[in-house]
Amino acid sequence: LKKIRPSPPFIEFTLHAAAEMVEAKGLEIFEVGPCEDAYRMGFLIGQRFSNQIKSRLANDLILQNQLLPFTQTPEAQQLLQSLTENNRNKFPRYWEELIGTAEGSGVPVLQIILINFRKEILAFLPKTVINPGIDTPDDCSDVLVASESMAVVAHNEDANVALVGHTYLIKGTLLNGLSFIAYTYAGELPSCAFGLNSHGLAFTLNSVPPSESEIVAGGIGRNFISRDLLEAASIDDALCRIKSSEVSIGHSYNLIETRTRKISNVETASRNRVSVYEVGATPFFRANMYLHLQVDQVQDENSKTRQSKAAVLPKRSKEDFLSLLGDTDDPKYPIYMIGPLLYTLCTAVIDLDEQTLSIVEGNPRKGEISHIFSLCSKDFKMP
Repeated sequence: LKKIRPSPPFIEFTLHAAAEMVEAKGLEIFEVGPCEDAYRMGFLIGQRFSNQIKSRLANDLILQNQLLPFTQTPEAQQLLQSLTENNRNKFPRYWEELIGTAEGSGVPVLQIILINFRKEILAFLPKTVINPGIDTPDDCSDVLVASESMAVVAHNEDANVALVGHTYLIKGTLLNGLSFIAYTYAGELPSCAFGLNSHGLAFTLNSVPPSESEIVAGGIGRNFISRDLLEAASIDDALCRIKSSEVSIGHSYNLIETRTRKISNVETASRNRVSVYEVGATPFFRANMYLHLQVDQVQDENSKTRQSKAAVLPKRSKEDFLSLLGDTDDPKYPIYMIGPLLYTLCTAVIDLDEQTLSIVEGNPRKGEISHIFSLCSKDFKMP
C-alpha cells in the first residue's frame, strides 16, 4: 500500500481553511427527536450535517490513505465482519442510528463504519501502512476535583487537525422522554468526547494507549459504549454498561453525577479489566496514560509532558483549572494545542455547584463561552 505524507504547506492550508470555517459558522446545535426509531434519528442528524460529514471524510487523511486501502485486504474483511456482528448484536439501536447517519448524509456506509471504529482498526494495520506524519493519537486533558468548596470537571477536547470545523452539538430526545446533549464528531455516534443527560449523568473521555498485546480484535467499539453512556441513569448504571462490554481497546471515562457531586475516573482495557478511582478534594489531572489500571501501555511523550507540567501548576480554583488547560509554555507538547497535527477543539467545564456545562471555544484562559447549559433543567436551558 502506498504511503502518502502531506507536505507542511498542505497541513497548514488545511488548518487555516478549517479555522476559517469554525470562525464563520461556530459550533452548531441540532435538536432532534423524539423519533419513531433510532434509524430515523441518525438519518436526520446525517441529513442536517451532510456537508460537514462529507467534508470531514474527504479531508481525513487517515481514512483516505490508510483505512480505506486496508479494507481491500483479507485481514480487514475478517476484522470488519467481527466488529460489525459484535457491535450490532450488542447495540442494535445504535447500529441502526449509525446506518441512518450514513444514509441521511449520502455517504458510503463503509466510510461511516471506518471512522466510528478507527481506533479498533488502526491497531491491526500493518506497520508498513501507518504513517506517523498523519497518524497522531487523540489527546485530551482533564482536571477534576470534588471538595466541599468546589466540584468541577474541566476538559480539553483535542483531536487531529482534520476535525477542526467538523464537530457539532446534538440535543437528542428519546421516546422514553430522556434527553441528552452530546458533542459530536461529524459522522460519528454522539458522543466520543463529552455529554450529559436529563438523568443527571455527565461524562468526559480520554484516550489511553494500551500496547499491541493488550488489544483484542473485533470487540465492542468505544463509540458504542460512549453512546450508551448518554442513556445511563447514574454512575453505578454507567459502570454496569462499561463493564458489560467486551472492549477491543482501552479507554478512560470521567463519570459525573450532577445531583450528588460525585466524580469517578474509570480506566478500562480488554478482557474485562476495569479500575475505578473516586475523585476527591485533591485535584486530579489526567492526560492520556493509564494511571491506576495495571496495563502494559505505549509510552507517549506528549502525554507524559502534559502530566508533568500539570503537576506543578496551581489547581486551587476553577480559574486555575482553565489557566492550566490553556497552558502553552511547552513549545513541543503544550497542554492547549494549536496544530499543526493536534488541535484543541474546545474546552468543556462542568461546574456542579453552579449546575452548568459551559463550552469554551478558543484558549480557556480567555473564558470566551460559546454555549452554556443548565444541569438541573430537563431541556438544559438556562433560566
